[in-house]
Amino acid sequence: MAARPRSTGDDGRRPALSAPASALEIVGLHKRFGKAEVLRGIELSVAEHEVVCLIGASGSGKSTLLRCINLIEPIDAGRIVIEGEEITAAGVDVDRIRRRIGIVFQAFNLFPHMSVLDNVTLAPRRVLHTPRRTAEGEALELLDRFGLADRASEVPDRLSGGQQQRVAIVRALAMHPDLLLLDEVTSALDPELVAEVLSVIRELAAGGMTMLIATHEMGFAREIADRVCFLDAGVIAEEGPPERLFSDPQEARTRQFLQRIIAAGRL
Repeated sequence: MAARPRSTGDDGRRPALSAPASALEIVGLHKRFGKAEVLRGIELSVAEHEVVCLIGASGSGKSTLLRCINLIEPIDAGRIVIEGEEITAAGVDVDRIRRRIGIVFQAFNLFPHMSVLDNVTLAPRRVLHTPRRTAEGEALELLDRFGLADRASEVPDRLSGGQQQRVAIVRALAMHPDLLLLDEVTSALDPELVAEVLSVIRELAAGGMTMLIATHEMGFAREIADRVCFLDAGVIAEEGPPERLFSDPQEARTRQFLQRIIAAGRL
């Protein structure tokens, strides 16, 4: 899916889109690990071109939710629907679905023995059967877009953490995903490298990429999200526009969480 450019209003925020189509629907999602119920009836809808940030304490279920959407983790109950297709239905081709959903983890997960260019082009060539010349041309355009063109022939160990995470994002984009999932992509970075990764995500949001982002960067979530969802103990306890949720949370648990964030100087 080609990203649709989004203009900004006088206040710098993107205007709401009229009657957006649904990119993702989650209904009654439950996930257990042994006796521990990690997700307890998640209900979530994400519109096309919408950016939704998931916030919450460690262990609240943010990463597990993203892994379930990408079908890395099988669900125990509920439904996940991507652009009208129930991907959790029996008989669904999981590999076909994963081609439509990009995911970037905390760890970079790059192949250390491959160049940056080969890391980015491997999946398009092997999975999408894109000719090498075409895959490399598209990869070089993406690398150039995110300031990495001069690193195409390097191996990952010769890159900074921020550069490696940008390569991981480029690798996900090279598959032309309909939905991009980002799981705490700045958590493994030194503070001075966080900004360069967040700038990439800002550009993707401005270009209209549909994204679901688990993050501990509260200021970034407040700036970039169309909607913020606060997860607590495996449920979405509260959700809403960032300016409302961060300044006037309605639920006591949300207020308690944000008070701790503010006390720590993270918002």
